[in-house]
Amino acid sequence: MKRLCFILIAAQGLGMLASCGSYESPKAPAHPDTKPEVTDSGAVIRFPSDSVTLGFFKTVTITQGDINTELTAPARVVATVAPSSENADQNLVLFDAPDLTVNYTEMLQHIISIRQKGSIIQQRKAIIAQKQIELDRFQDLAAHGAGTGKDVSDAKTDLIAAQTDLALAQTDLNNEKTAILEHESRLKMAGFEPQELMKARVGKVWVICDMPEIQVTKVKKGGSCQLQFTSYPDMTFSGTIESVGEVVDNITRMVKLRIGVQDPKGLLRAGMYANVSFGIDEGNSLSVPKEALLTVQGKDYVFVKKDARTFGRQEVLSGPQVGNRIILYRGVQAGDQVVTDGAMQLKGISFGY
Repeated sequence: MKRLCFILIAAQGLGMLASCGSYESPKAPAHPDTKPEVTDSGAVIRFPSDSVTLGFFKTVTITQGDINTELTAPARVVATVAPSSENADQNLVLFDAPDLTVNYTEMLQHIISIRQKGSIIQQRKAIIAQKQIELDRFQDLAAHGAGTGKDVSDAKTDLIAAQTDLALAQTDLNNEKTAILEHESRLKMAGFEPQELMKARVGKVWVICDMPEIQVTKVKKGGSCQLQFTSYPDMTFSGTIESVGEVVDNITRMVKLRIGVQDPKGLLRAGMYANVSFGIDEGNSLSVPKEALLTVQGKDYVFVKKDARTFGRQEVLSGPQVGNRIILYRGVQAGDQVVTDGAMQLKGISFGY
């Protein structure tokens, strides 16, 4: 507080009036601190109650309802079937990968070998049965004094040799079967069914599509789909889901779908790329506007309004986009208020950039 004296001087010096009083200096206008408090490693953002920034953020309520969508996934032709000029009983399967060609060819060779060894085993079993009959006869003759010990010994030696040959043949057969299992496993890992490859007719085409594991329950074996190939942008092909893979890739978290396509005109070639469209019923699902979803280092987040001035970062598991909305499988619940306008600003505050 300051003191101030006012002096009033009358005209022509006739008089003087002095007055002293006090007053308070005006304060500077208030400037509220709008810097938010960030806690829990950036997962919670709390603004001051007088922050003008709060009016910038807009939210919507997470809704739940029946959603039908079309899922599109990339795919490629992995095998086609062509006639063989050397063997009319076995068509050629042309793969897009050399290692699959090797696996399939070697599997066929092992199958042929198994058939041959199976025939050999049957022959050796018949020989053993004959040798056993001869041994029994020589033993009977020797018991009645009509045969010699040498005849019995030779018959035993022949029987043992035949049994050894049978054991070796059975070992070879087991080795062939083990080798087939290895090749079959590799083909199945690539999305093929070995027996169907062997029975395939000319004009059959197989397409492999990688489906996210969170979506794989939405498609079923025998379901239909539509394919559009890069090489034929004005044509649409119909396909049938022949199998849903039994293995989830550890890195991509994808499951392989094998799709069968009939190509009687022979237009498609192994290695061609396509987009596959599946009609999917997402059921009663949660969804948010696409601008509410934020991705940081491969993970998806939304910001949920906790109270009038507090926002929480929530990691979510997202699904496909349907129109302007994105389906969420995990991380939020119906009724949550998620930030749309201002979500990018909260992302910068939360992650420090």
